[in-house]
Amino acid sequence: MKKIVFLGSKEIGLECLKYLFNNRKSLGVEIIGVLTNKRGKEIVNFCKFNNIYILKNLKEYLEIDFVDIGISIQYHQILKKEHIDKAKEITINLHMAPLPEYRGCNQFSYAIINKDTEFGTTIHRLEEGIDSGAILFEKRFKIPPKSWVEDLFKLTLKKSIELFREHIDDIIKANYTLKPQSDYIKSRGTSLHYRKEIDELKRIDLSWPKEKIERHIRATYMPGFEPPYSFINGEKIYFSHDYKK
Repeated sequence: MKKIVFLGSKEIGLECLKYLFNNRKSLGVEIIGVLTNKRGKEIVNFCKFNNIYILKNLKEYLEIDFVDIGISIQYHQILKKEHIDKAKEITINLHMAPLPEYRGCNQFSYAIINKDTEFGTTIHRLEEGIDSGAILFEKRFKIPPKSWVEDLFKLTLKKSIELFREHIDDIIKANYTLKPQSDYIKSRGTSLHYRKEIDELKRIDLSWPKEKIERHIRATYMPGFEPPYSFINGEKIYFSHDYKK
């Protein structure tokens, strides 16, 4: 039985953890610990219900005697070399974007702003740096015309769960080839974006062409977050949800 430590949060983390746990016997794994964050309340509840040990922090992770594979899915901290190397075989990360095109955050917004027609999701080896490790598996798909950021997120979530389910057995059995991202940069391009950039993306200049304004609104209007906005006579004016309708 391979010993697994799972680090994750959000809906994608929960769904992948559920699949791993529900298929643990056929996959030949034992989940010896789960580490999450404040956005992982449902993961905590799932672990408590199923008697899965919840790690308190990364320090406790390092104190575990033996780990075969580490799985990171939407874990909020950038892992250091000592955390990555804790797993004897490999530590992998599921990044909900195509690599090396979109490393970091705000990938859905930039894909719409950049008029991309294709997007993707990627499982890669976790290495030092941000989403820079060698690719194990990926899934690419078309972006439907006039997609909003919420639409692209939901589609990528669905494809990411599929990717995990299709290849977790290959990861456990080491049935993969590591493909360095550097091999793809010339043909695919690359970028790295940070969470703090989103505010600038949301700021709409009303002098822009209509198409650009519409594209930026589609790329940044997401329920539950501050809407895109503009300034009129010094007053901050938000674009409401009625715009999407």
